[in-house]
Amino acid sequence: MFLATAEQASGGIESLLMTYGPLVLMFVVLYFLLIRPQQKRQKTRNMMLGNLKKGDKVVTIGGLHGTILELTDDTVILRVNDVTKLTFERSAINAVQTASE
Repeated sequence: MFLATAEQASGGIESLLMTYGPLVLMFVVLYFLLIRPQQKRQKTRNMMLGNLKKGDKVVTIGGLHGTILELTDDTVILRVNDVTKLTFERSAINAVQTASE
């Protein structure tokens, strides 16, 4: 009787593994292909926005190029064409231009 119970238990574990194994594998693959890279990009973007300083040349999400005149926690004032001052949300900054660009 004990032998039959052990065989049923091992069969139960195998069927459980066959049922939920592909589901677990799918979540692991999705994590490494989608979630983890997105978290890395978000971390890099937050570091870029946190390191902005006066005088940086930036490009906004809309493609506007300008130089930072003033910074607050939420807003950025950009100088465009050496004449115009425009106010943007800090999150609207897409990239900081380097000297080589």
